[in-house]
Parts: sequence; C-alpha cells; structure tokens
Amino acid sequence: MKQSSTVRKISIGSDYKDKAMHYSIGQKVWGDHIISNIIHNKEDNSYDIFITKNKETIPWKKFNRNMAISVEYDLNYGE
Repeated sequence: MKQSSTVRKISIGSDYKDKAMHYSIGQKVWGDHIISNIIHNKEDNSYDIFITKNKETIPWKKFNRNMAISVEYDLNYGE
C-alpha cells in the first residue's frame, strides 16, 4: 500500500514544547516500524498515521480534529 502525503509532521497536545506527542514521516516507532504516511481524512476531519515494516503498511493511529493538533506540511511535495 503506497500512499502519498503532504503532511510531514503532526504534533498532538496543547503544550507543543513540553508535553505534546510528535510524529514525523520516517520516524521509527512501535516494533521497528517506520511512519510512512500521515493522511488528512477529509470525511471526518481527522489525521491517520500509517506505519510500514517489511513492505507492509498498516494504519497505526488516528487523531480527531477536536484534539490540539499542529500540522507541518512538506513544502517540497510534488517536486
């Protein structure tokens, strides 16, 4: 499952510097998986994080827009 995303980093929490959780494309997470995509789901206005290991991509986390969310976009997307 190959997906593309313009989101490069998402931070969850109201205290960005000290208490927020930060997730970035390429970051190693649970069981040596790598964050492969962060997708904005327009249907329910949430963000889905997908992880990949051994060429298998699976959904990992979902954050709804009611949480304190900061999103950083990949400004080089499409180049």
